[in-house]
Amino acid sequence: MNASQSAPNNAYDLIIVGSGSGNSIPDSRFDDWSIAIVDQGTFGGTCLNVGCIPTKMFVYPADRAADARDSSRLGVDCGAVETHWEKIRDRVFGRVDAIAANGLHYRQDDCDNIDVYQQHAQFVAPRDDDTGLIRLRLADGTILAARRVVLAAGSRPAVPPAIAHSGATFHTNDTIMRLPRLPEHIVIVGSGAIAAEFAHVFGDLGSRVTVVARGDHFLRSHDETVSARFTEIATARWDVRFSTEVVGASDTDDGVDIELSDGSRITADVMLVATGRIPNGDRLDLAKVGLTLDDSGRVPVDRYQRTAAHNIYALGDVSSPYMLKHVANHESRVAARNLLDYWDSPTAVTDHRAVPDAVFTWPQVAAVGLTEAQAREAGLDIAVAVKAYGDVAYGWAMDDSEGLCKLIADRHTGTLVGAHIVGEQASTLIQTPTTAMSFDIPVADLARGQYWPHPALQEVIENALLELGLDNAG
Repeated sequence: MNASQSAPNNAYDLIIVGSGSGNSIPDSRFDDWSIAIVDQGTFGGTCLNVGCIPTKMFVYPADRAADARDSSRLGVDCGAVETHWEKIRDRVFGRVDAIAANGLHYRQDDCDNIDVYQQHAQFVAPRDDDTGLIRLRLADGTILAARRVVLAAGSRPAVPPAIAHSGATFHTNDTIMRLPRLPEHIVIVGSGAIAAEFAHVFGDLGSRVTVVARGDHFLRSHDETVSARFTEIATARWDVRFSTEVVGASDTDDGVDIELSDGSRITADVMLVATGRIPNGDRLDLAKVGLTLDDSGRVPVDRYQRTAAHNIYALGDVSSPYMLKHVANHESRVAARNLLDYWDSPTAVTDHRAVPDAVFTWPQVAAVGLTEAQAREAGLDIAVAVKAYGDVAYGWAMDDSEGLCKLIADRHTGTLVGAHIVGEQASTLIQTPTTAMSFDIPVADLARGQYWPHPALQEVIENALLELGLDNAG
């Protein structure tokens, strides 16, 4: 059913604000519910349209280009590497845009119990005690009401004021992937996951990359050992300006002129701002329903995904400390189950004990659990092991001198509390420590209670487990 066919002021059983992971809530269990999905952005949310999926579709060809350039050390000369930005871009969005359009079509035309409103929404007033209805106003003035509301409104790119107010043209991850052509020189502002991934994409597809970083190393939220190793690798690949900020910028005939805090200037074709993301809770007029944001700008929720306002739930980037799609999907499943229960007797609980994350840069970086510094700050008696890729046979095959695996275990419980990997296949290798932490598998059992295929790269994890000294199986 198309939203334009719905009567104004219609009352629903459920309103979902956001069409990313929130869109996965209405399954067959909700077929007899009337539901409104409200989202002013492109249907499908951040991950599908401007995040995880399209970025990795750019990363993969960049990986292949990097492989080709680095292959000579293995005795394979691939010759000059030629990339075609337009073909890569069109392959990505030929698929992604079709999925978004089909998802919107399905909800609008094939789900008789669901209306879609492609507008911004804000709360109007506190929940009505007599009717139990919660009201939201759309941008065109239409009032929607429902007995339950799920906030899955996502996040947006953070832009430093000096850039936002400069008047210069800049891009974020929302727009950079649709450039008409590959820039000869790109300046990337930031040193976190988004900056590291796009530096790899543009650098290995053929652009000259300059990174402007406020801090003194990359991936500051990661373990110090991994961050230091990746910083060493990155500075050898790109022009990096650490401890520096953009203080001004202006457009030129050919691109953008950027003024840095150290007094220097850079001219480039394109500027990408990759300085993190901001939860969108500040755009919902939460005070109208008695909600306030926490110090990080998130909508506070409990382990059932309930907010402090009766029958209002939240999930994903707008409320979660983990801006990760797999976390948002998990929280969506918890919220869906609890929507079917009574507010005061939910049955599903969110589990954030072992949340893995991966940065698809070159080489990949992945982590789960505590860093060494966090473990020591928590007062744990820890064992730490670091093994290089070059310590195992598959690392020899790759002639790898950069990759490493770092494991952190609690001596008291004999279990892992953190794992950190930088190197090829890191995003895949991290699953073994994640499984161990999720199911409380002791280090001794994990190391010697199963076969480790030889000479697979997984042996770097096996060797690190053994080096922890907690294996009593011999």
